Amino acid sequence: MALILSGDTGPSFVQSAAQPTGSVLQVVQSSSASDQSTTSTSYSSTGLSASITPKFSTSKILVMLSACGGKNGSSGGSVQIWRGGSSICLVGDNLGFDSTSNNTNQPMIVQNYLDSPATTSSTTYTIYFRSNSSGQTFKFGVSSSVSSLTLMEIAA
Repeated sequence: MALILSGDTGPSFVQSAAQPTGSVLQVVQSSSASDQSTTSTSYSSTGLSASITPKFSTSKILVMLSACGGKNGSSGGSVQIWRGGSSICLVGDNLGFDSTSNNTNQPMIVQNYLDSPATTSSTTYTIYFRSNSSGQTFKFGVSSSVSSLTLMEIAA
């Protein structure tokens, strides 16, 4: 239940099923301070994932990613958001940020995506990445910063 405070009528409660469209029903966040790198051209998990169990099958899930990323070499990399075992959002293809040898100055990778999972079962979102050229290193995350994945259930 949500508490509504009004100077005219005093406090009142709104039942969960009656939440106004756009209300935030719950928030889940996962974070990591480790860096990942790959030279593979196949997508693999960054290890950054979060799970949410929507209260209603009509709810939307706002997926918010914030991380650093970069490349070593001439080729960039790609980052995707996956729900379960399928990609639902291409964050960036051929991300060509240059990283330095000490992993500083890597630009931010930021993505917001509004998903409609249409379920009340636990749903896991995971960030995947790959190098666009075999043998070239693409990095996700920097050990001196925090990568985060935030999920917000929004009433629809």
